Amino acid sequence: MAGTFEVYADKAGKYRFRLKAGNGEIVASGEAYESKSNALRGVEAVQRAADGAKVVVLDPKK
Repeated sequence: MAGTFEVYADKAGKYRFRLKAGNGEIVASGEAYESKSNALRGVEAVQRAADGAKVVVLDPKK
């Protein structure tokens, strides 16, 4: 099952988003936005950036 982005208002009245995996676990979350429309734009930006994104492992134990 595909993940789901949830857009919600936090306790301070700011809008945030989180990405939940198919099992319901939160796997990513976004910053606070002043408006719901800005939070939705943040979701769209993450969707675009994640499509085909490289994975880089930063490991100080090399």
